[in-house]
Amino acid sequence: MTLAPVRLADVLRSARARGASDVHLGGGERPVLRIDGRLTTLDVAPLDGDGLRAFVAAIFTRDQLARLDDAGCGDGAAARGSDCAPYRVHAFRCASGLHVAIRLLAASVPAFESLGLPPTLAGLAQRSSGLVLVTGPTGSGKTTALAALIDRINRTCERTVVTIEDPVEYAHASMRSLIVQCEVGRDVTDHAHALRGALRADPDVIVIGEMRDRETFAAALTAAETGHLVLATLHTNDAAQTVDRIVDAFPADGQAQVRGQLASVIAGVASLRLVPRRDAAGRRAAAEVLTATDAVRALVREGKTHHLRNAIVTGRAAGMQTLESHLSDLVVRGDVALADARAAAVRPEEVRALARAAS
Repeated sequence: MTLAPVRLADVLRSARARGASDVHLGGGERPVLRIDGRLTTLDVAPLDGDGLRAFVAAIFTRDQLARLDDAGCGDGAAARGSDCAPYRVHAFRCASGLHVAIRLLAASVPAFESLGLPPTLAGLAQRSSGLVLVTGPTGSGKTTALAALIDRINRTCERTVVTIEDPVEYAHASMRSLIVQCEVGRDVTDHAHALRGALRADPDVIVIGEMRDRETFAAALTAAETGHLVLATLHTNDAAQTVDRIVDAFPADGQAQVRGQLASVIAGVASLRLVPRRDAAGRRAAAEVLTATDAVRALVREGKTHHLRNAIVTGRAAGMQTLESHLSDLVVRGDVALADARAAAVRPEEVRALARAAS
């Protein structure tokens, strides 16, 4: 059977209409959509390499395109106002040719309240200083949660907010706050240099789209130490792994100092997961939340990260919760199925036990 040809714009429109989060194109394969975490292959012909290259070239800046050609991979984004935008694009070469992964973003920045995230996280974003980290695996909603926090600050506070992103994904129009967005590779050379420069821009809040390396970690800690609120994302699974990831990025002889810095500035960590809704109407966010009580700061300073989970379990009064307790609440309320909750949990056996105890 000959598959019908299709235009890339039609694929993107279809993907958005079907609620897809991601689109995969290239390599001689038919387009694949990720819908509520599951893959669906479209019954259309593969897109040709020349068409994909033209699509990427139309979105990427000259520097981003050069990075793709030189390093074999590159990132870019299409802002609101363009066809089916906004979306983030990652292009890379593989054995079968050019491959493109497109992350479809919400048409506008969602209100924090619409995400179903714990109010504690919104409270952390109202702080005047400290380090607030939004973590989780790829596709867990970190970018959207961070954008919603920026939007909440923008609507409720009079602050100067400087973002450093790679690439800029959600565009924010200044309201009560002044929002200045910088893109790595377009406006600034890298996160670390941009962070050091941002400190001279009279910021109240500094947002780092993703912390990836030791230089960025060090600059973020310094920014938080100097009295700024720093919001950032990190690819880690829970609070303990987040602390270890930051500390382990530094040489062994400097890690005690880093633990001390981190203990003094950390405000909270929210580790996210997205779980399919029971009614098949998209996915529901679940989160582990750690807030920096005196006991938590002491554990970070002393390197006892294996005790952080116990601090979360006993810290409900301070707004803390484990991922498993949140997932169990969602099961009891009928928002998600037990099997999906267990699949998203770090400790799936706890979800069933907590759900039974609460029902």
